[in-house]
Amino acid sequence: MYDCHERNVKVYLTLNTLVRDQELRDAEHMIALSCVCGVDALITQDLGIARLVRECAPAMPLHASTQMSVQTLAGLYELHDLGFSRAVLPRELSFAEIRELAARSPIELEIFVHGALCMCVSGQCYLSAMLGSRSGSRGLCAQPCRLPFSAPGGTGHDLSLKDLSLIEHIRELNEAGVFSFKIEGRMKRPEYVAAAVTACRQALDKGETDEALSRQLQAVFSRSGFTDGYFTGKRGRAMFGIRGKEDVTAAAPVLKELSHLYEKEKPLIGVSFAFTMKPGIPLTLTAEACGKIGTAQSDRLPEPALTHPLTEESIVRQLSKCGGTPYYAETVRCDLAPGMSVPLSAINALRRKALAELSRQLGGQAEKCFQPAAPQTASVHRTQGHFPAFYARFSEAAQLPADYSAFSCIYLPLHTPAETLKRLLSAGAPIAVEIPRGLFGREAAVCQQLNTARQAGITAALAHTLGAVRMAREAGLIVHGGFGLNLFNTWSLEQAAFLGIRQATLSFELTLAQACALGGELPRGLVAYGSVPLMLTRNCPLANGTACTSCKKDGFLTDRKGIAFPVSCTDGCSELLNSRPIYLADRLSEIRNIDFLLLYFTRETPSECAEILKQYQSGAAAPAETFTRGLSYRGVE
Repeated sequence: MYDCHERNVKVYLTLNTLVRDQELRDAEHMIALSCVCGVDALITQDLGIARLVRECAPAMPLHASTQMSVQTLAGLYELHDLGFSRAVLPRELSFAEIRELAARSPIELEIFVHGALCMCVSGQCYLSAMLGSRSGSRGLCAQPCRLPFSAPGGTGHDLSLKDLSLIEHIRELNEAGVFSFKIEGRMKRPEYVAAAVTACRQALDKGETDEALSRQLQAVFSRSGFTDGYFTGKRGRAMFGIRGKEDVTAAAPVLKELSHLYEKEKPLIGVSFAFTMKPGIPLTLTAEACGKIGTAQSDRLPEPALTHPLTEESIVRQLSKCGGTPYYAETVRCDLAPGMSVPLSAINALRRKALAELSRQLGGQAEKCFQPAAPQTASVHRTQGHFPAFYARFSEAAQLPADYSAFSCIYLPLHTPAETLKRLLSAGAPIAVEIPRGLFGREAAVCQQLNTARQAGITAALAHTLGAVRMAREAGLIVHGGFGLNLFNTWSLEQAAFLGIRQATLSFELTLAQACALGGELPRGLVAYGSVPLMLTRNCPLANGTACTSCKKDGFLTDRKGIAFPVSCTDGCSELLNSRPIYLADRLSEIRNIDFLLLYFTRETPSECAEILKQYQSGAAAPAETFTRGLSYRGVE
């Protein structure tokens, strides 16, 4: 920490994983340590952790992780109201969308400009968790998307994107108002980090990167090259790539060349020196940089020169010898009495002493105040009303069974025609609308759809992101929190209630036991049935093959074991669904302290939906080998 602050480098701690109730005290301890150490900001995803930070360390700056899936101006304002000062935007945004957000954002914006590019929108990926219990939202993604998943006519790796590179666009982004550029360097060699940082710095300062360095950067690590497809809006097959044998072998020859980039520290902090030499007064030197001042005074007094008095030129020459430090002499101001002299060794010692004091001033950042959180008083949640209450989510209104009277709430897509909504409402159906998880560039259109739905008689909306929560609330609708909010602990439920959410679906990465043990008063539910979405992507994986028909037809990806995973395209994004539905009809007796069960229908026919409801009403045994328990028992790491 000290070394970074000495070099005027900020240190941000990523506290951006989902946290269980029993881990909250450890998280609080980490917040306390960050305050003591002088961490400059915490990067968080979990709404509960954000609430905890604000309570324990109100002076600690909060940065919203890209895992929070904030894609809209409404989401940025929601973050601002929650006390965040910066947001890391999703990688899927185009330049036009970034520029529009930057022009109106109430907080600083940060974007990724280089490094690994996930197929899924950050914070909305459950593939690794569902396939192997390693949760990406808890920092343990096993990257199953890099394994073979084949679309008809595809490459065989149709969930694997090339690495991102926006280096040539950095100046555009800077001029658009983006505050911070982020390089994804986890699990990379130092040569890669050095090359990526140097290339970005060159592009920002000079408007271009050395051709040789660009070639070396691609050689040291890439997946069949780089892509800027999201940024330019040119999505499709050209964005896909894998790390092949040629990519690996290309790295070896350039590693030694790139190691020279970090062999010796480059002095980057300009220092303003002020040197004073007066008769009868000890030599004095001040070194000023980054708003801090280091002062040093010599033990010896200057003496009259016998032959060669000390000149300003010789003093500047000695003070400019800052080798082995992060500093260089930017300016030197001298106040000299004529005819005086001291040994040059005294000036060198004075320089070292002043720079050491400056380093102490820069490195010794003040601690931030920390106050332990009050002990949690929320008792185990007590349900409201009769259990089980069945909620249903449908991909389209045509899926509704003839008799839907058993459902306490029915979610239909926000794009459902107003006439359909009116007809169902007039027939007594408890209809609410579901706001899409992917809202890229569609905020105005979605706000209009919400107003249209409200005018049709809709009173509630299901929101999976912070932006959607705010838009629904401002449209005058009751807000239901969706699984995309990743509500994982009691503090996150309390924060959701603070946002005006009236009831919420819990993360399906919780086990039944964990979900049933959560406290707080906010009504909550579980996804008890359905082929849940494992990925949300703005680049349809079917577009890497021949099966894509401009989002007019659903398709499948097949993994290396021959298992088919449905792909559903709607509202400008695609979802990769699980190969088998979650089934818990025969386990209802194990569910406690839960207010409703959500039956998540995706591709089922009306008759199939009706049959599944009957099975849950009767507690029917699970169908052989055609279902999964999801993470209800095995949970995630």
